[in-house]
Amino acid sequence: MFYCREKELEKMNQWYESDAFECIIVYGRRRVGKTALINAFCQDKPVIYFSALQATANKNLSALSQAIHVCKEPEADTFPLYQSFDDALREISRLSRDRRLIFVIDEYPYLAKAEEAISSLLQHTIDHDWGGTKLYLILCGSSMSFMEKQVLGEASPLYGRRTGQLRLEPLTYRETALFCPNLSPEQSALVYGITGGIPHYINKLNVRDSVDEALMENLFDRASYLYEEPENLLKQELREPALYSDILSAIAEGASKISEIASQCKIDAAVCAKYLTVLIELGIVKKERPLAKATSKKTIYSIGDSFFRFWYRFVPKHTALIASGRIRQVYGKVIKPYLPEFMGLVFERMCHDYLLYYANNASYELLSLGRWWGNDPSEKKEIEIDIVGEILEASGETSYLIGSCKYRNTKTGRDELDRLRHYATVFAGGKNCRYVIFSKAGFTQGLRASSQAGEVVLATLEDMMGAGACRPGEPVK
Repeated sequence: MFYCREKELEKMNQWYESDAFECIIVYGRRRVGKTALINAFCQDKPVIYFSALQATANKNLSALSQAIHVCKEPEADTFPLYQSFDDALREISRLSRDRRLIFVIDEYPYLAKAEEAISSLLQHTIDHDWGGTKLYLILCGSSMSFMEKQVLGEASPLYGRRTGQLRLEPLTYRETALFCPNLSPEQSALVYGITGGIPHYINKLNVRDSVDEALMENLFDRASYLYEEPENLLKQELREPALYSDILSAIAEGASKISEIASQCKIDAAVCAKYLTVLIELGIVKKERPLAKATSKKTIYSIGDSFFRFWYRFVPKHTALIASGRIRQVYGKVIKPYLPEFMGLVFERMCHDYLLYYANNASYELLSLGRWWGNDPSEKKEIEIDIVGEILEASGETSYLIGSCKYRNTKTGRDELDRLRHYATVFAGGKNCRYVIFSKAGFTQGLRASSQAGEVVLATLEDMMGAGACRPGEPVK
């Protein structure tokens, strides 16, 4: 079933209605749902759908020739082979001169690798031929760095030819909950934490009634699709997957600075930085600095892709148990007790998304949002603030939003508000602050009294889930 891409689908249809030449770039990390979106858009429309191959230029030309002929004669069982890509593109020009026609090149980076001149050839064809046709061209790719540099970037022959672009992001926690509407808020949050909001992984995890049982069947099993997924993706994308895997393992085990990661992997820090840059471009690793007053010395690295983070946290250290089939017997001791700890960072991300997309902030506008860490001179230790945001008050003045995220089974009390106020003096230096506290288990009567007095805004996990899912930018239902 097609979920949660209604706005993107609506935008693609708006471009389609123009009846003029369009060049739309669709990109995003693997498994995020690009092909599903394009298929939903192309349904019941005339289309040449060419999925590029990790193969030679001749193999790709043959596949393109077949795609063109399938569009022309769907029932045919043989097809003519065009002598060149130029010939194939000329035929597409002819077919789209007098009627609306969609031409999809899926996994465009594969084609560009096989035929280095294809971007220049497309640029020439767009400039001299397709501009006067009714062609709707879609270039789709999963290599984020390639699409941003070699398709959208200024150095690309295709620069300036696009008429629109869609970067597909993982689903939010509320959108993820739509796939399993029978689950509790806590179970829905866990599904989001495991899959990172990637539709393909949500479907493959296949949670029916129990997340624990789904993990046993569809991840902690050597025969399951998800078991080797991260390693397979690294092998597809990278030349040295083993070293990249070592770097991810080091981060999963707690290393966050380049020096720490390089030391654990026994490589030079400068070399480690290059590998980290590649992982950042793939959307797997996240580079982060404290919001405001950021310095390079405070830069930390984390696994930003939640599925990779879950896999590297729980699978490698338990491969013997999984291989022998004993993981089910000890799951309650070696995995389940550590899920709340894993979910702490996931819950922070959910709280950030709630503030960005779903909260009704009628009294102020959120200008920026992040985390902060730094030294507390009074306590002579480093402190961390889960939520730091700059906000624009109705008066026109700017102030700060300071918050904490508690994913634990005990209610959060007034001492947490006192702690935040102290942290605010360290961070904000006397500037006006608003306070927000998120808690999975709820709040004590004392803290609720502070909320009623207007001192702090409180939200439980159930509050964050809301009465129903909504798209980013829409009001909370």
